[in-house]
Amino acid sequence: MNHVAPAFSPQYLRSRMGKVCVAIIGSNPAEMIDKAEVAARENPFLEFRLDYLDKPLPALPKLKTFLAERSEVTAVATCRRASAGGKFKGKIADELEILQKAATSGFHLVDVELQTAEAIKAAELEKLRARGAALIISYHDFAATKDLDGIFERIRPYEPEFIKIVSTAKNLADNVAMMHFLERTHDMANLIGICMGDQGIISRVLGLRAGSIFTFAAATPGEETGPGQISARTLRETYRIDQIDLSTKVYGVVGNPVRYSLSPAMLNTAFRRETVNAVFLALQTAKINDLLTLVREVPIHGLAVTMPLKEDILKHLEKTDPISEKIGACNTVVRAQDGKLYGFNTDVAAVVRPLERRLQLKGAKILVLGAGGAARAAVFGLKEKGAEVFILNRTTADGQKLARQAKARTFRRDQLTKSQFDVIVNATPVGMHGVKPNHILEPKEINARLVFDMVYNPIDTPLLRMAREKNIPVVTGVEMFVNQGARQFEIWTGKPAPEEEMLRVVVHALRQ
Repeated sequence: MNHVAPAFSPQYLRSRMGKVCVAIIGSNPAEMIDKAEVAARENPFLEFRLDYLDKPLPALPKLKTFLAERSEVTAVATCRRASAGGKFKGKIADELEILQKAATSGFHLVDVELQTAEAIKAAELEKLRARGAALIISYHDFAATKDLDGIFERIRPYEPEFIKIVSTAKNLADNVAMMHFLERTHDMANLIGICMGDQGIISRVLGLRAGSIFTFAAATPGEETGPGQISARTLRETYRIDQIDLSTKVYGVVGNPVRYSLSPAMLNTAFRRETVNAVFLALQTAKINDLLTLVREVPIHGLAVTMPLKEDILKHLEKTDPISEKIGACNTVVRAQDGKLYGFNTDVAAVVRPLERRLQLKGAKILVLGAGGAARAAVFGLKEKGAEVFILNRTTADGQKLARQAKARTFRRDQLTKSQFDVIVNATPVGMHGVKPNHILEPKEINARLVFDMVYNPIDTPLLRMAREKNIPVVTGVEMFVNQGARQFEIWTGKPAPEEEMLRVVVHALRQ
């Protein structure tokens, strides 16, 4: 095909673009322009989602004025039809009319979905290109990540200036497929590749170094135009997307669910503060083999392991520290130079240290509520320090099993009102944001010198509130959470952790 050359060459556009394209939405031009004004201050590369407008065509003169006044903005016009996952209800001819008008209104690039390109005559596409904007041909798969090379070959004959392929990650390994695809093909075209969904965050942050020219971001949290999209500020500040290169080490919190984990905010802050070239991601999976693919292929340098993988990971480790072996649970993994994995448990120190600062553990009488992974860390850790440990668990058999293994004792709930402890530790999820029921003990059952709740979200749990009402000092889950994260940071980097900074960012996030 002999195309009319666009007014803006891909090289020129690439020099203007930057790494992050912020998607701008709004139901009318005034709202869209307001949002664009704000976004452009920090990020002048913008995608205007014209399909979000009630009436896209009459809005274009106003957008033209905005672009004429803001010459630093590089603008993409997108009017995605409902059949391709957009909001535009009109026909293909209407979509093309809007994009043609956008191309003559100062937009530098227009995005046409592959389904549209395949449905129209070549002359129609040429008519659009003759308006001077560069062409992005895009493909979105909202169900899976499959046949990326096949889609690429379908788009190539149109010779667009940019090719955009967006799939959905159903597991962590789908990100690996996307990144390998980018590595294979980025020399053949100006390529943008992303996986959507909660599990696609890896491709959004690491896709650039695999060969994606830019990535998309939401203007603000709550204005995502695709599942799993991250806000521009979070991409810049938390993930430091502008600094990621081939030598950036990748770490992550793995488990299910980890979508709302505060570990990425906390550990990325620590990396930034101590100038470590590393990035920390939320890796959502319940399948150990999915995780191992990622660890091998990306490669991942270290992991914070949460439910439900703390026990499953053990058999894939070369070696663990004695406490992980004893507990049968590991929450911290390091990948050595030879690619082998080594395990540690920082939960234990994170239970023991805050208590040691406040009382003598040898001989202390401590009640632990629960018998899961967190409870195991508490029981074994406190026993090792010479405490007398009692276990109260809803399912008696699980409590008895842990008591046998750790040489602790079980305790019955009906004895609580007439018993006195040095410390009561909650190692269950009761009281956690979104977990029912929300309280585990009645006020009259809380007879202790100190109450420690491992739940960190919310900061002020029902158990801690009850303890405070009885004037009992407390240890918050936030203190434990930061403590275990700080030990992880030290294991991974060999540097002392900036604990105060880490605490500040966690408390700030929880208060939000």
